[in-house]
Amino acid sequence: MTILDVSPGVFRAARPRHYVMAPPTHFAVTYEINPWMDASRGVDRALAHRQWDALRQTYLSLGHRVEVLDAVPGLPDMVFAANGGTVIGGTAVLAQFKFAQRADEALAHRAWMTAAGHRPIPTTGVNEGQGDLLTVGSMILAGTGFRTDRHSHAEIAAITGLPVISLQLVDPRFYHLDVALAVLDDHTIAYFPAAFAPESRLLLAELFPGAIEVGEADALALGLNAVSDGRHVVLPAAATGFAARLRDAGFAPIAIDLSELIKGGGSVKCCTLEVHP
Repeated sequence: MTILDVSPGVFRAARPRHYVMAPPTHFAVTYEINPWMDASRGVDRALAHRQWDALRQTYLSLGHRVEVLDAVPGLPDMVFAANGGTVIGGTAVLAQFKFAQRADEALAHRAWMTAAGHRPIPTTGVNEGQGDLLTVGSMILAGTGFRTDRHSHAEIAAITGLPVISLQLVDPRFYHLDVALAVLDDHTIAYFPAAFAPESRLLLAELFPGAIEVGEADALALGLNAVSDGRHVVLPAAATGFAARLRDAGFAPIAIDLSELIKGGGSVKCCTLEVHP
């Protein structure tokens, strides 16, 4: 873990968070369902576990609560826990995965939600949890185009009681919203404009005039697949330009190497489901 310097004169306040993670006990790339996956490449599972545990320890060192789900054999992508659902104020929206290879992950998340006292509510359309549903203050930004069905956005608004803002993704490399956009605090985001349709770019500019626009190099390092507590932003180590922009904006970037897990198409945020109060 590397904490970079913070720009003087700007103060950002951290808030304790509640995260859910799943270890990469069975992590592998045995199929290809996003442009990052190459089944011909080997995976060093021991290294993946060390990198994942470094992320978990980082959250704990920052004072956050981390629950760990039991890994399930046969579900190599379960390490990407963010896709399992969306939990806001005790309301739990259960994921409905697009691809059959991941469908049974929803069963593990349903069991966790139930044990935690939530009532898992499924949608009729595909929704891939916090991969495409990111809470910003009192609204939800919802991605569509590659995974989550647009018509599920209305269902999620009805379930949560929050406004849902639909955003169209257009670049298959950024197949989920959480690899194209990062929530930094209740009013601030960062995003890669070229990942979005023109009307969605205009909407983001209107909603978040102070947003940080990230360049292609940092986006392709999965730099936007980051997790923020309002002050500390945990992000992939290779996204050095984004880290500098965060520092200049008063955030404290924390660089984490998840290079092995990136082989599956996910990084920091993909490994982290946030339970919102």
